[in-house]
Amino acid sequence: MNTFGQKLKFSTFGESHGTAIGCLLDGVPAGLEINEKFIQAELDRRKPGKSEFETARKEADKVEILSGIFEGLSTGTPIAMIIYNTNQKSRDYTNIKDVFRPGHADFTYFHKYGLRDYRGGGRSSARETAARVAAGAIAKLILEKLSIEVKSGISAIDGIKSDIYDYEYAKKSIIYSLDAKVEEAQKKAILDAKHKHDSVGGVSRVIIKGAPVGLGQPLYYKLDAILADAMMGINAVKAVEIGDGVLSSSSLGSENNDEIRSDGFKTNHSGGILGGIANGEDIVINVYFKPTPSIFIKQHTVTTTNEEVDFSLKGRHDPCVAIRGTVVCEAMAALVIADMLLLNMGSHMEGFAKYYNN
Repeated sequence: MNTFGQKLKFSTFGESHGTAIGCLLDGVPAGLEINEKFIQAELDRRKPGKSEFETARKEADKVEILSGIFEGLSTGTPIAMIIYNTNQKSRDYTNIKDVFRPGHADFTYFHKYGLRDYRGGGRSSARETAARVAAGAIAKLILEKLSIEVKSGISAIDGIKSDIYDYEYAKKSIIYSLDAKVEEAQKKAILDAKHKHDSVGGVSRVIIKGAPVGLGQPLYYKLDAILADAMMGINAVKAVEIGDGVLSSSSLGSENNDEIRSDGFKTNHSGGILGGIANGEDIVINVYFKPTPSIFIKQHTVTTTNEEVDFSLKGRHDPCVAIRGTVVCEAMAALVIADMLLLNMGSHMEGFAKYYNN
């Protein structure tokens, strides 16, 4: 279960403190211009160690493309990409070799497999998401050809919510905040938690603009279901909403329905998806991240032999994983939309013929 997608598939490999992480992306149409600088720029947005609001672990996250590209164009064959780990400090984890960290996957990995890589969480570490961002960057290059754009930003930190969603401002914000008026309060919440050796949660808001009507495969491969699947597969994500999400459960049908006019929908409570199929409006996704479980406060837990112990964590960790997580949300959204576009090519004879005639 290390592969995602149907037509556009990607598989990732590697561990937090292993030699490298990477991905194999299969299904990219031949002839796509591959902008390696863009792929690296996307990885730079997610890479650690850029500011005091992130982990101190510094990784260059330099991507190397191994296959599938010739003279700057995709060949239609699998694209392999690798990112070498260069700043591991495995000794920071020797004290948890036989201890399960609360909030982490240590307990479940051990009981599922009978062993675990305790160095930074191994395969369960968010370090793996760099490979998803690399794959997502190529998906974005596909979407760019069709004028489809995926953007995101942080809409809440520690319950401090944005009143506006300014995606252009988020690009300039060190924490990708969507609202300049609450950004300083959000930063303060992160640093306050960090200074107390604690952490905070946050919310990423993703918007997909320009997605055509008809994306989505009912009944069991609905666009909203697969987007939720993609987001829930990201480390530390505990909830996903499409459009108004949980607010829909407390509204009337007359309030929640999006009335239709000759020039489009009057509102967008549905978040751009009806019946699991895109309706042409902006697709809106809210992704909720829990506080980073790696905190430096003494905690109670058990060992691999079920002995109760107190322990204190060492290492370098994000005080708010949502910040870098929002870049991963973008990548996964792009991969889903690109996959759905490729799946949709044969669902309508006119589109099918237009594709092959070209």
